[in-house]
Amino acid sequence: MEFSKRVQEVQPSATLAITSKAKLMLNNGDDVVILAAGEPDFDTPEIVKAAAIKAINEGFTKYTPAGGTVSLKEAICRKLRNENNLEYNPENIVVSCGAKHSLYNIFQILCDPGDEVLIISPYWLSYPEMVRLAGGIPRFLITSRENGYKAGPEDIQEALTDRTKAVILNSPSNPAGVVYEKNELEAIAKVCVERGIKIISDEIYEKIIFDGKKHISIAIISDEVKKSTIVVNGVSKSFSMTGWRIGYTAGGKDIIKKIQTLQSHSTSNPCSISQKAAECALLTDMDAILEANRKEFEKRRDLLMKLLDGEAKIKPFKPEGAFYLFCDISATGMDSMTFSEKLLAERQVAVIPGGPFGEGNSVRISFATSEKVIEEGIKRIKDWVK
Repeated sequence: MEFSKRVQEVQPSATLAITSKAKLMLNNGDDVVILAAGEPDFDTPEIVKAAAIKAINEGFTKYTPAGGTVSLKEAICRKLRNENNLEYNPENIVVSCGAKHSLYNIFQILCDPGDEVLIISPYWLSYPEMVRLAGGIPRFLITSRENGYKAGPEDIQEALTDRTKAVILNSPSNPAGVVYEKNELEAIAKVCVERGIKIISDEIYEKIIFDGKKHISIAIISDEVKKSTIVVNGVSKSFSMTGWRIGYTAGGKDIIKKIQTLQSHSTSNPCSISQKAAECALLTDMDAILEANRKEFEKRRDLLMKLLDGEAKIKPFKPEGAFYLFCDISATGMDSMTFSEKLLAERQVAVIPGGPFGEGNSVRISFATSEKVIEEGIKRIKDWVK
């Protein structure tokens, strides 16, 4: 059978492949340490689960509007206003089946064949594949550990071409945990607005941020910047609701209308029960729970940094957000895929290769797991690379 050219060009997700293989080994009785997870290990809050059960018992199990219920959109608007200082109306919001789906939709409505999307490397590995599926061309802006894996306005200006349609900004970022400061966002926004480039702001890790830093959405810089920005967020990472599959997009009415039309012919509405659960999460005071989770992630990050301090062959980059440690393993003489595959086979430790994230000499270690698991995993890795 011949498949479409666009599908043949797409690579499978390395994160899902490694994690699936590790879980299969675990199910077969192998003593596997998984440091690959892309989701919090905390449970969904009880009040959120109760809201879902209530929705089921009350028969809220039918179709909803394709772009999400009005009440959930209103809850999202309230969240954006109170937490991010962003004013949107329900007609500026579309709810999708996870933030990944939100991003997929954006590329589908923005890209024509040959259009470029600027992606700052290292990047979440699904960005370029989603751009390709939309007929676009991913264009990569390479950063380095020395500059904190950040792109400055001059870097972006130099990377733009006449075909550039949008730039993706992910703060806090996956895999490096980079957090952009307000002055940095202002400088980037100025370039994008002047060049008429859309800014796709992926803010899914906004609640997981360290060292007293605060998340700032680039859309607050000015009304002009807001008009150029498409904000993507969801409940997956903040509220430990990865399996519920609720993400959302905030943007101009014209953009949202096109996404809703696309979604009406693809997935239709997100799960009705999950929408009720997400609404509860956004409307309930969760500050104590979220702060406790954030502190635990920060504690685990600090433990990892301590365990790897002075390690010659595994050099961690200290993240300011998210729950990943991006480590330079070039001193081992292995590329990231070889390192990850051999480590899993020989020491039963699962980490994610950095190659699919645009950094072939690094691996991603997740600290979305217990301190005990982290300590055992790092012990095995250090013994193995000696």
